[in-house]
Amino acid sequence: MKKDYYLVAIIGFLVGWLVLLPAKNIGLDISPIFISVSVLGLTIFAPIALFILKRLGRIWPIFEQFGKFAAVGTLNTLLDLGVLNLLMLMTGIYGGLSFTGFKAVSFVVGTTNSYFWNKFWTFGSKLPVTISEYGRFGAFTLVGIAINVTVASLVVNIIGIPSGIDPRIWANIGAIVAVFSAMLWNFFTYKKIVFKENQNG
Repeated sequence: MKKDYYLVAIIGFLVGWLVLLPAKNIGLDISPIFISVSVLGLTIFAPIALFILKRLGRIWPIFEQFGKFAAVGTLNTLLDLGVLNLLMLMTGIYGGLSFTGFKAVSFVVGTTNSYFWNKFWTFGSKLPVTISEYGRFGAFTLVGIAINVTVASLVVNIIGIPSGIDPRIWANIGAIVAVFSAMLWNFFTYKKIVFKENQNG
């Protein structure tokens, strides 16, 4: 469907902009060339990646759905990182309990975005939002939040910053590891439980 390519291009465009805040926070030079490559590159790359996954989906249908989920997940990740880095930049805090609080807030922003994109695009729901469905989403997302925040906090606060690594970089590494840790949980619980009744196909 052409709509899929338009939507994933929008995701690529948004991700291209959202990546700038964490990039700035870890000390990269945000030049006009950097911005152009990020925004235009990801806007072009996203539809190409989805095209490839749609072709692979002819062999194993889950590829296309997972491709959409991954695109939405990338957007959620950058929203998550954007909010996290904004809070760190505003406060100058990169660890401790405040970091854990920042991470919880940023993850909630990402998962709220996730609900609507995954319900109506990834899993093709034709039904309106209901309290019971949102309740299921919330329940499984709470587990995802626990996985995400716990892993990020373990990396940042328990494993700790390796010698020679900037705290800002390590905080972002912790956040990224956490995202991937929760990703499989989210995909399979959303697919098999939360949106199971109203998926296309």
